[in-house]
Amino acid sequence: MQAVGIIVEYNPFHNGHHYHLQSAKEETNADCVIAVMSGHFLQRGEPAVVSKWARTKMALKAGADLVIELPYAFSTQQADTFANGAVAILEHLKASYVCFGSEHGNTQSFLKFSRLLKEHEHAIDEHVQSYLKVGNSYPKALSLAMKNITNEQIGLNMEQPNNILGVSYVKAIEKQHASIKPHTITRIQSHYHDKMLSETEITSATSIRHALFQDIIDVKDLSRYMPNPVIQGLKDYQTQIGFLHNWELYFPFLKYQLMTHSPESLQAIYEIEEGIEYRLLNAIKEALSFEDFLSKVKTKRYTRTRLQRMCVHILTNTKKNELSKSPSTAYIRLLGISQIGRLYMKQIKKDVSVPIVSTVSQCKHVDLSLDIKATNIYSSPLQEPIRSQFLKQEYTQPPIMI
Repeated sequence: MQAVGIIVEYNPFHNGHHYHLQSAKEETNADCVIAVMSGHFLQRGEPAVVSKWARTKMALKAGADLVIELPYAFSTQQADTFANGAVAILEHLKASYVCFGSEHGNTQSFLKFSRLLKEHEHAIDEHVQSYLKVGNSYPKALSLAMKNITNEQIGLNMEQPNNILGVSYVKAIEKQHASIKPHTITRIQSHYHDKMLSETEITSATSIRHALFQDIIDVKDLSRYMPNPVIQGLKDYQTQIGFLHNWELYFPFLKYQLMTHSPESLQAIYEIEEGIEYRLLNAIKEALSFEDFLSKVKTKRYTRTRLQRMCVHILTNTKKNELSKSPSTAYIRLLGISQIGRLYMKQIKKDVSVPIVSTVSQCKHVDLSLDIKATNIYSSPLQEPIRSQFLKQEYTQPPIMI
């Protein structure tokens, strides 16, 4: 059996994700689809709309065969670290391909971009730093540096987030000397950051979240954009938990954390650097909401994504000595599995060199303790006894089987 890996968040799962999943399987002739999925906090520094267990069910019903949790140590980091963790997991699981969606859609362009980055590493780094110092975001600084250093036309817009991740996946494969091959599929119709719902059946997860949290639309009215099992899953989650998760629910907890910190103690939190602690502490005193808080802190240098990741680490009180920019993949946590997935695991299990964790009690690794802490914080807005039941699930839930 041959497997293709996809690296996902499903926040929430929609028709574009379904297209990507099915296309990945078809274009690589894979028998098994391995979805490496972020847990309760995501790469852009956001809480997932619904729990990892709810999203696992959605992924399995849509055609994924294995759903593996991308640990907090990777899932809430910048693109290169995020990609390194996900690629390492797929390599451990003997996937033949990693298939990612991109705005560009040409795998060779990603390979070329990665090659040029490696060939001109020091010169590009120097230019990137100079562009950052005058207030450019990292993606913009990288685009400008690449344009100045190389004369080759690549056609990759590095201000598109999926292109950034695509390059990071290729870099991770090369860095790890992995046998897995990259393959990209063009994103169709809707762009990642689009906030308006599309007139077609494909719309961005951003637009779905915007519509839900701005009370523009109800879950039941999103059937045009999402498979029926996902619609039902979101409705069931709302009924059971009482809400869908977003940053505003966590703002009181973030405010509490910040108000108990001094600038010196805040410096110990992962990713807090360059004096941003003073800006954060000043803004929190006046902010009326999370959006208001971000607007007071955000600059060209400090993008929304970067600030949101900082806020996640403040919320979870994750220290610099607990996390690094190059963590290792010491375990594989299985969240869900299909019948095909069971056959595939039977085929490869003896060759997997790290523990496969089915329940938390099986593993004591420090990164797993970060995942547990993230779940504890994710559950903070829940009411009792739902919250206690939710926390118990982290320890007792076996892999979901479909």
